Amino acid sequence: MAACVAPAPHEIPTPPPSRAAESAAPPACPAAAWSSAAAANAASLGALAWAPFGRPEKGWAAYVPLISREASTTCPPGSEGFAAAFAAWQSAHGLAADGVGGEAAFLVMKGELQARRPFVRRPPGTCPETPDVIAQARPGEGLDGKTVWLQPAALAAYRRMVAAARAEVPEIAADPAALTIFSGYRSPSLDAARCRAEGDCDGVARAVCSSHRTGLTVDLYVGHAEGYDADSTAAPSRLFLSRTAAYRWLVANAARFGFVNYAFEPWHWEWTGAPR
Repeated sequence: MAACVAPAPHEIPTPPPSRAAESAAPPACPAAAWSSAAAANAASLGALAWAPFGRPEKGWAAYVPLISREASTTCPPGSEGFAAAFAAWQSAHGLAADGVGGEAAFLVMKGELQARRPFVRRPPGTCPETPDVIAQARPGEGLDGKTVWLQPAALAAYRRMVAAARAEVPEIAADPAALTIFSGYRSPSLDAARCRAEGDCDGVARAVCSSHRTGLTVDLYVGHAEGYDADSTAAPSRLFLSRTAAYRWLVANAARFGFVNYAFEPWHWEWTGAPR
């Protein structure tokens, strides 16, 4: 899946539209009182200079599916309806309800998203030990036949989730690779070896103490942009992945099966043990 040459920086790859998207008209989202906020959101969508995960980013388009879910809206991010829904979310969280997205509001949302991850809630300074029981996934559940291990309950929940996704979304059902696992349980020694080999354990793209040690975390194939690996954290890659049918289904539905996302990585999902 890897390639040596990435697209030029101005060429943001876009996944093909889903059949459902092609047949459905964009939602009409008028809310005249929010026209100024809508204009501000449309302007910042691809231009906001910020670093919500410690790495400089430009724009917030890659986070639109998550933000839309949290704000309970299907309106486009530059619409008046989106601004109105986001203002309601801001008000519910004690923020100035201006309907305008920005770093301060997103950091509050990020805090909520992070708090749902069991790995983040662990005691400070600790790192998970090897699970007592671990199960091997079936060959077809690993990307390209990769051998993958998970805790049994997490593996069972993953299977229920994938079955639902394939039943509900034709694009996912048609792609044998969609939602297969390319990384599951990783031992402490493997984590350390990755850090040494890749030299980039910065806590963002690679963590010194990874949630994969728990046996409850899966990296799922949700697609890949041409010229990038499936887990590339490059901006064009993450934007592309945020627009795929598999990722958008996960954002909307994974919580039904107890899985939560690490917002910086569209492929990274952790099992909490309980549906939401």
